Amino acid sequence: MPEMDGYENGSPCWVDIGTPDVQAAGAFYTALFGWDVEYGPAEMGHYSMARLGGRDVGALADQQVPGVVVWTTYLAVDDVDAAVAKVGPAGGSVVMEPMDVMTFGRMAIVSDPGGAVVAFWQAGEHKGSGVWGDPGAVCWNELTTRDPDGSLAFLQAVVGLKGHKLDMEGNTYYELHLPSGRAVGGLMPMVGDMWPPELPNHWMVYFAVDDTDVVAARCAELGGQVPVPPTDIPPGRFAVLNDPQGGHFSVIKLSPPAQA
Repeated sequence: MPEMDGYENGSPCWVDIGTPDVQAAGAFYTALFGWDVEYGPAEMGHYSMARLGGRDVGALADQQVPGVVVWTTYLAVDDVDAAVAKVGPAGGSVVMEPMDVMTFGRMAIVSDPGGAVVAFWQAGEHKGSGVWGDPGAVCWNELTTRDPDGSLAFLQAVVGLKGHKLDMEGNTYYELHLPSGRAVGGLMPMVGDMWPPELPNHWMVYFAVDDTDVVAARCAELGGQVPVPPTDIPPGRFAVLNDPQGGHFSVIKLSPPAQA
C-alpha cells in the first residue's frame, strides 16, 4: 500500500489505545506486529508513538476511563469545530470538546445516537497514520452497532459518509463511502445471538497481517486471548483478539482482489 500523507474528510486516519500499562502493551504489540514504540513522558500521559519502517501507525497512552481499554478510531475532518457543531442536531453527544494538541492538530471525541464513541482529527503537523494496509498497520475500521439506521444517518450528517448496503452471505453489511464513492470503512449491524447483550456499540479496528492463524496463536502465547478464532469471511480470514490488558482488536489476511 502507498504511504499516506493526508486523509479526506470522513476517512479513518488514526488509532490509539488507552491502557493501564503502556510499557506492557507496547511490548505485546511490538512482539505481535513488529512495531517500534517511542515511549512518551508521564506529563504527556505516556503518549507513545508506534511505527513501522519509520512511519507512524498508531499510539498507546495511559488509560483515561477506568475499566475501559479500547482502541479509538479517529475520523479526519477539515474543521473539527464545524463537525462537532453538527453532532447534537444529528442525535449524538459530545464526549470531549474540541481541543488543540499542541501543533500536531485539533481533536474532539463524540458519540453517535447509539453511544458508539469516535474521535475527530483536524490535522496540523500530524496528518495521521503514515502507512495503511501493510501487515502490522490498520487496514479497516468498522462500526458495530445495534442502531444501524441512527448511526448511518449520523455519519452522513456529520462527516459525509454514506452507507452502501451489501449482502454478505445472507448478512447485511454496509460499506461507508466518501462522497467520491470510495469505501473507507464499514458498519456491521449487531443482529442475533452471537452478540453478547453487554457488548456496547463500538468501532472495531482491523490490523492487516500476513497469516491470521499465526498471529492469533502468537497473541495467545504473549498472554492475550482469542475470543473469535481465525474464520473465513468474504473479505479474507480474520480473528478477534484481546491484548493482555483487555484491549479488543481484529486482524485480517485480506483476500486478493478478484481478477476480471
